[in-house]
Amino acid sequence: MRDVTIIGAPVDLGAGRRGVDMGPSAIRYAGLAERLRAIGCRVEDQGNLVVPLAETIPLPMPDEKLRYLGPLADLNRALADKVAHAVEAGTLPIMLGGDHSLAIGSVRGSARGRRLGLIWIDAHGDFNTAETTPSGNIHGMSLAVLTGRGHPDLVGTMATIQDVHVVLVGIRDIDPREQIALLASGVHAFSMHDIDRRGMASVMDEAIRIASDGTQGFHLSLDLDALDPREAPGVGTPVPGGLSYREAHLAMELVAESQRMVSLDLVEVNPILDVHNRTAEHAVAFALSALGKRILDHS
Repeated sequence: MRDVTIIGAPVDLGAGRRGVDMGPSAIRYAGLAERLRAIGCRVEDQGNLVVPLAETIPLPMPDEKLRYLGPLADLNRALADKVAHAVEAGTLPIMLGGDHSLAIGSVRGSARGRRLGLIWIDAHGDFNTAETTPSGNIHGMSLAVLTGRGHPDLVGTMATIQDVHVVLVGIRDIDPREQIALLASGVHAFSMHDIDRRGMASVMDEAIRIASDGTQGFHLSLDLDALDPREAPGVGTPVPGGLSYREAHLAMELVAESQRMVSLDLVEVNPILDVHNRTAEHAVAFALSALGKRILDHS
């Protein structure tokens, strides 16, 4: 039986479009805790971190390259502590977003005191810095920050994850200067082209191998915009040509088979843009698959 801790981070300060702050509520409404218990998990829901509303913070300048830097740095420090405590207690933390800037804290907390791998399933690279960003939105910088690139208030004193242990899966929308930085890094990246040519099973097998090699397990950060918008309409930055529902499930099933996942993000669910809470329901279904739910259980 797996012990799971649910932590909500209702943040939309890192994104360019409002609404993902309601993502944790939508995922809970889709029955995450109840359905995890139904597959044998012991679940503690610790509620949400307190996140300041954008309306209560002075507006950033339109051309600002690190929008809401201070509040996001504070939030991620608090989230890292909360995740680290959950890990110390022997549980698997699941973070509910919220925009993808929360991964700065969730991954850092999960990596505290151990060498961690990272599988980042996303339509975007999230590998911008203040020097390359076209928007200033920090949710597009979180992976760069975790690998030691970016503002010291976000990065801290050292990289959280080494490039060699990081795998991007499903990317298809990369900014020009971000692409240059990504190609120059040691991060492994599998685009939708790779998935189309090789198949999801081959790509995920390699991703799991890379993220597991020389580590004590991996964190899985799942941005729901990795899916095609026809499958998951409730995301802030949809990009055509994404993963199918079954491809995403297969990825999660292979994660479960590996028994190497130690923490999980479910991010960028935007209920304002969703249809009948479909995207949040998909997020729950993928979490269940990652934690061992099977189509046929022969145990």
